[in-house]
Amino acid sequence: MQVTLAHLKRGERAIITDVSSIYIPLKLLEMGCLPGNEVELVQMAPFADPMYLNINGTHLAIRKETAIHILIDITHE
Repeated sequence: MQVTLAHLKRGERAIITDVSSIYIPLKLLEMGCLPGNEVELVQMAPFADPMYLNINGTHLAIRKETAIHILIDITHE
């Protein structure tokens, strides 16, 4: 099973491994949602949508329907 950004739990960190650019808005790529960058789930809105993330110091809110297209490796500290 592939682990996606949608699988992160609050406080977990991961490294982005692949981004399906067909489904990801260019604006997210420009804001750092790229392979190799570290991502942390800061908070989730009610009903788990959107997700509030910290990607290399940039704070983003993205929808789960977008997050399922971003593959990650969860880091275990």
